[in-house]
Amino acid sequence: MLVLLFKNFIRSKGTKIGLLFLLLIGIISLIIGQQFQSKQQNSITEAAHYQKEHIARNAAFHKEEIGLLLYYIKFSLVNKTFPISSLAIGQRDVNPSVQSVTIRGLEAQKYDAELNNPANLLSGNIDFSFVLIYLFPLLIIAFSYNLISEEKESGTWKIVATQSQNTFLYILKLFQIRILSLLGLLTIVLFIAVLLLNIPLDKSFFVFYGLAILYLLFWFSICFYIVSLQKNSNFNAIILLTVWLFLIIILPAVINTYIVNKYPVPEALELTLKQRNAYHEKWDMDKKITLDKFYAHYPQFKNYPLPDSEFNWLWYYAMQQAGDDDSAQQSRELETKLEQRNKASQTIALFVPTLHTQIQLNEIAKSDLGNQLLFLKETKQFHEKLRLHFYPKIFDNAPVNQQKWDQFKVETFTDPSEIKFSKAFLPLLLFNLVLLFFGWMNFRNNRLHNF
Repeated sequence: MLVLLFKNFIRSKGTKIGLLFLLLIGIISLIIGQQFQSKQQNSITEAAHYQKEHIARNAAFHKEEIGLLLYYIKFSLVNKTFPISSLAIGQRDVNPSVQSVTIRGLEAQKYDAELNNPANLLSGNIDFSFVLIYLFPLLIIAFSYNLISEEKESGTWKIVATQSQNTFLYILKLFQIRILSLLGLLTIVLFIAVLLLNIPLDKSFFVFYGLAILYLLFWFSICFYIVSLQKNSNFNAIILLTVWLFLIIILPAVINTYIVNKYPVPEALELTLKQRNAYHEKWDMDKKITLDKFYAHYPQFKNYPLPDSEFNWLWYYAMQQAGDDDSAQQSRELETKLEQRNKASQTIALFVPTLHTQIQLNEIAKSDLGNQLLFLKETKQFHEKLRLHFYPKIFDNAPVNQQKWDQFKVETFTDPSEIKFSKAFLPLLLFNLVLLFFGWMNFRNNRLHNF
């Protein structure tokens, strides 16, 4: 019987068109992911080549003063991009994966990013997570909204009810066919992704795959519950599309508005201007005041006295440091507010399956806000390490040609965050069980042969 039901289902022209269309969109999303992957790899390769050539050229040109040389030289830190990031690009398309900084003031450099077309940023990327979150549910609704009501309205349900020993089991088989069809399509697309994007079959991939399965089952559970209400096809279609619109567009927009107003974030531009103003005003201040602040921050450099000259590199880099110190409060405030936003969105998403799935997919792909915050913290530590390495050389005016410039390679940051199975799977699993239970109760309380 299951084979016969499958043949009837797949024979429909609408079914074939729907599955082929979603397969095509899925493949297009993988191609977009491949383009993103290629762009990221090119950026990293170019950063490594540029840093080597950039340091060599400047070291040859500025041979006399290492302080002047380090005014220009940039050192790069890469936020490692994993192959699975191509399936859920997240914030990687707006936040840089390569940070190139000098040892001058950090706050003026931290939020530098590539220029992007605003229209492209507004529309976003049609990556696989978009196809999964937005488009798969629409096909599930199209396949399931009239599962029983169509036969009831055409007058054939009584025949089915009399010929079937267990009408509830018959309904489950109808859902089973649709579930297997969509899960099969999901598996095919992800199998192509593994081959096309070189995604390793590791823990991250299988959690991603498991989360995608639970998400599709969530939408089938919604359809199961709506069908169990025993309403007509028009009612089912309107309700399911309303639920789709509410869960995927309206509710996330409302939550985003709430979080933005609850945790207002100072603009990165404001922070940059604060740092630069704090630095520039030091030109008109007593040099001793600037040096005293610098010694308070770095007591290990107190043995370097202020030279008796109108300009010197000790004072100049002390000014740069003072700019960062004076804007430190705003920097901490921005970091704290972003962390609060991230935590609040994760907490609220536990009760919104669509938002939870999107956030978890991005976390698995290391393309979420949490990853960007960790990368910014690593950038700060990377910058501090460079300062502590070069400050003594600058203050001693160490010969440029005695430095081992070849040892400064592009460094890579790897997000150490671990995937938590309970956090990823449990919310969706609970929603599925609740919907299935209430749907089953509806079927139990209403005799199916009275449809």
